[in-house]
Amino acid sequence: MHVEHTRSGRPRAGAVRGPAVAALGALTAASAIALPPPAASEPGPESAAPVEVRVNAHLGRGTLDQAAFGANAAIWDSHMNDPEVASLMDDAGIGVMRYPGGSYSDIYHWEDHTAPGGYVAPGTGFDAFMETVQDAGAQPMITANYGTGSPEEAAAWVRYANVTRDYGVKYWEIGNEIYGNGHYGNGWEEDDHADKSPAEYARNVRAYAEAMKDADPSVRIGAVLTTPGDWPDGVIGPGDAADWNNTVLSRVADTVDFVIVHSYPGGATADEALDRVSRLPGQLRQVRRQLDHHAGDRSDEIRIALTEVNSGVQMNSRPNGLFAADAFMTALENGVFNIDWWNIHNGPDEVSQVDGETDFNDYGLLSSGGCVEDVCQPPVNTPFHPYYGLKSLTHLGAPGDTMVASSSSSEDVSAHAVHQADGDMSVMLINKDQDNAHPVEIDYAGFTPDGREPVVHRYARGDDDVTPVSDPGEGTRTLPPYSITTVSVSPKSGEASVGAPGAPEELSADSTSATLSWPAGDGEPVRYEVYEHLGANAELLGTSTSTSMTLRNLPPGTEHTVNVLARDEQGRLSRPSEPVTLSTTSPNDADCRVTYRVDSGWGNGFVATVTVSNLADTPINGWSLDFTWPESGQSVQSAWSAEVSGDGRRVHVTDNGDNAELAPGGGSTATFGFVGANEGANPAPKVFTLNGGVCHTVRG
Repeated sequence: MHVEHTRSGRPRAGAVRGPAVAALGALTAASAIALPPPAASEPGPESAAPVEVRVNAHLGRGTLDQAAFGANAAIWDSHMNDPEVASLMDDAGIGVMRYPGGSYSDIYHWEDHTAPGGYVAPGTGFDAFMETVQDAGAQPMITANYGTGSPEEAAAWVRYANVTRDYGVKYWEIGNEIYGNGHYGNGWEEDDHADKSPAEYARNVRAYAEAMKDADPSVRIGAVLTTPGDWPDGVIGPGDAADWNNTVLSRVADTVDFVIVHSYPGGATADEALDRVSRLPGQLRQVRRQLDHHAGDRSDEIRIALTEVNSGVQMNSRPNGLFAADAFMTALENGVFNIDWWNIHNGPDEVSQVDGETDFNDYGLLSSGGCVEDVCQPPVNTPFHPYYGLKSLTHLGAPGDTMVASSSSSEDVSAHAVHQADGDMSVMLINKDQDNAHPVEIDYAGFTPDGREPVVHRYARGDDDVTPVSDPGEGTRTLPPYSITTVSVSPKSGEASVGAPGAPEELSADSTSATLSWPAGDGEPVRYEVYEHLGANAELLGTSTSTSMTLRNLPPGTEHTVNVLARDEQGRLSRPSEPVTLSTTSPNDADCRVTYRVDSGWGNGFVATVTVSNLADTPINGWSLDFTWPESGQSVQSAWSAEVSGDGRRVHVTDNGDNAELAPGGGSTATFGFVGANEGANPAPKVFTLNGGVCHTVRG
């Protein structure tokens, strides 16, 4: 029986374009190295200035986790456990396989292998799945049934998996996209609970966690969040005091071990989705801010998993292959420990031509062999372009390697860099331009190549796999159109004799300073140095001979991502520590106070109210308020009770005459509101200045 599916795992008939939810909604020696020129048929702007790519080994973006690279498997997929699948997943470096499959998770009963209301393919039970996982050298990510299940059923699954069968299943999600249960007016997720609110979900997460950890205390429990900027993020449901994320986190931040978001950026084409990868850093920063707010000191213990990602459009196409590689690395560089592609197999939806090739709009990494009318897919388990996008990552890095900062001077070229455990530096260059080749020069800071010929792998037009290519090792590298190129260079001898310090933690922070401490690195460091990330450039903030430091003269209400490095007696720097982002506060003793409150939202828009108070001893007659949006996609669309103008991220507000006077000592306030728009994340501004003075900011 052949069944086509949406990404959420529901059977569908006919050619439906994507799921219902989709409709809603980047000092030392420099080196320039050369790639073989594009084929004669490929256009290339030979006279164009080279794209400048900078890689900085002093700025760490985190360590690739054992669970970093993943893919989803589904119980309705009759080919899920084909012998070829394990081999293909292993070859692509897939270290996690998620089960039992999107929204099916919330109707699936593992003991009798049934999903009432859905189709279950033969041979897709839990033990068969685990055999494939083990053959692939991967680990499972299991989604427990929240919608029609119970804490007792989930605990029994943990007990069977880890006590009876000794599978060692570490990661367990509580439900799939539970916010899609109809509470916000649109429902695709099964949920039999009479109360479908986020508060009820949070209450049950605590019950699930308790029961499951009673069965095996070593398991890690994940709670479902909405993705900032994607519906229903920001929506306040009937009877709720806050939106989904703030309601859930306020109740479970002391209990869960990780949180889960999904990303389907969509757009009219896969190229548009590829452009929207740039939203991921802001979205993930906002999730981390929410964790910091609700979890406090425990925030660092709670990790973020992106357990479903796909462009959601032209999904078997070459640009979606570029999207796969770019989205995986962007998410991992921005604090995600696990990211899982949706899906291994899925089924064709509609046929179109993209970049001269047939696209089936199929969410799968591998062909399921289905047909749309008389147009059929290639044989079962034939890889599509996204598979090769993920396979390219095997030449960039592996678990245990250190991601380091990189930047590109062109929007057409994405760059990602990994300092491998063996000392090599690997750089992935993604040319997103369909029509033009781009010359590229790579500049390394904190790393000196040894001058030997680089090892280069490429996936471009004409390649039927990720292909090794020769490289002369000097000159300007040229990237073919629509291509992924990975360059690995070996280091010149002379690494530091001390190991990297442990991850720093922020002990305290006020409006102008922050104090850090960190575990010492291996060896005998002479001193430690704290560097701030400024793109792929590093700024030395301070040095210390001990394992702590106070950073002073920081601007109020600002964020700073830093690494600690150890320096040895010969003056050489270690590898960077894990990064930490610290935040200064607004001043408590300011002469003004601003309360910023989001009253309602609908994913890509919101209504906000701002209240201004004069706390000084003298009155104000005529005021102006200035702030800067944290993310480039935020803007003011219309306002009332004030005059509002904007220039990029900067917003300038003046009184409307009627509210120009502000009495001293907080004796009166001025309140205005506006309708805002957000493409992606929507964090609150951190710093407001009233007539040039920095105010104390209150989150309403």
